[in-house]
Amino acid sequence: MLLKDNPGLDPKEIEQLKAECKADGKKFVYFEDELGDEPDNVEEFVHVQFVGNYKGQEAIFDAVIYSLRLHFNSIVYETAERKALKTYPLYVPMENRDETYEPNEDMDEEVELYITELIEEIEENEEVKLSEHLEVDENFEFGIGLDICLNVDEVDDAVVTKFVDEYLAETIKLDPTMYSFKSEYED
Repeated sequence: MLLKDNPGLDPKEIEQLKAECKADGKKFVYFEDELGDEPDNVEEFVHVQFVGNYKGQEAIFDAVIYSLRLHFNSIVYETAERKALKTYPLYVPMENRDETYEPNEDMDEEVELYITELIEEIEENEEVKLSEHLEVDENFEFGIGLDICLNVDEVDDAVVTKFVDEYLAETIKLDPTMYSFKSEYED
């Protein structure tokens, strides 16, 4: 049984989302959230909502769909950053910097260059390999959370429509092949 206090299972919310989908002429709506439009990855990442059945109950699915390449780049960067922290333990990663952070421009520049070299090395050695995946979170704060990683160049209307259609029909087949990518670097 799903959580009863989840607003994404509320029939009123479900009917409202169905009306929005109908107005847009699609089975889903794009969800504008705190990420906003990030120009660097807008075509590799989308957040959508759609209505379907989950365990015999109508529910709103809150889905994040992104490209395998975007996920790969993120994992490679995190791996390189972890390796760099072993060599430079005083380095403060960007996401850990706050208003109390005292910049050390020389070290920051040196570490960021080192991270770039590590990324190239990780990619060259194919240390990171990933496959398509789909994760379901039924304890999500609004409906049923879906985290979907697909091996596509960009996540556009056609990709989202295909995913939603296959997910609702329970015919989705993910590619289990492990992939590694290489970035184009200028010397």
